[in-house]
Amino acid sequence: MNANLSSDRPAPVAVLPLEVDSLVKHFGQVIGVDGISLKLQSGECLGLLGPNGAGKSTLIRAIAGRVIPDAGRIEVFGAAAGSAAARAALGWVPQELALYPRLTAAENLRAFGSYYGLAGKKLEDAVAWSLDWAALQDRASALTRNLSGGMKRRLNMAAGLIHQPRLVLMDEPTVGVDPQSRNRIFEMIEALRAKGMTIIYTTHYMEEAERLCDRIAIVDHGRIIALDTKEALVHSAFASRSQVLARLEGPEAQVTAWVTERGGRLVEGTAQFTIEHPNEIASLLDGANAAGLELVDLSLRRPNLESVFLHLTGRELRD
Repeated sequence: MNANLSSDRPAPVAVLPLEVDSLVKHFGQVIGVDGISLKLQSGECLGLLGPNGAGKSTLIRAIAGRVIPDAGRIEVFGAAAGSAAARAALGWVPQELALYPRLTAAENLRAFGSYYGLAGKKLEDAVAWSLDWAALQDRASALTRNLSGGMKRRLNMAAGLIHQPRLVLMDEPTVGVDPQSRNRIFEMIEALRAKGMTIIYTTHYMEEAERLCDRIAIVDHGRIIALDTKEALVHSAFASRSQVLARLEGPEAQVTAWVTERGGRLVEGTAQFTIEHPNEIASLLDGANAAGLELVDLSLRRPNLESVFLHLTGRELRD
């Protein structure tokens, strides 16, 4: 009988890497985070996409236990954010470089590894793994202050993840780096994904979110206004419609009025319309001609993630 009773028990529910419930944080009169809720699945890379000041960094710092929320709940593998258990499971790569400039690359890694409780052979193995992961083996003995900007960024990432945590927070790790260094950082993140690490990746670069992330949360004014895969976000906003981009010459006020009247947007001098069928382009061209506007350039494209952001927020990502 006991065996039968035991077999009838429900299987234990797997603990999520991250659960955020109704998070709120104010800085005086400024709203940093305004009721954000989200859940992260094991092995997932979630992108937080939004302009500067949208609330991405505040959310990351709250998950890391560095910001105390005014309301809401955060759990890291079932432990409260900021607790010893949450800190042990978490790795954080902040926007700002958090390195000792007068120590070598290897010495920095040993210092950060010791902060996470590593010692002896475990520490040395972790340092070796980190140098290899960051492609800094040949710069292990170089003073950190003498490293290039890209190398410092990679070392900063390695220092934050030297204990190989189960949940990784990356707050715009490619800020200020050259294209070659950015590609190397992408390869580092893809290596983490191959190891099964769960990642939150904040950025205001569309191409980074598209390349690295399984799901994307669009954050604006402290709220998540959309959350899904890139394909689902585009389909939800535009279905099967396409975008027409047109550059028109004429008095600015006249161009703006005509574009608005036709249901379009004017973004940095380019009129943007969405259409269901390509034959609608002829109607746009005839309308522009009738309004006395000269067409300088015209293109047709499928909507992308940037189109979704503009559609949902009414502004460019980098505004």
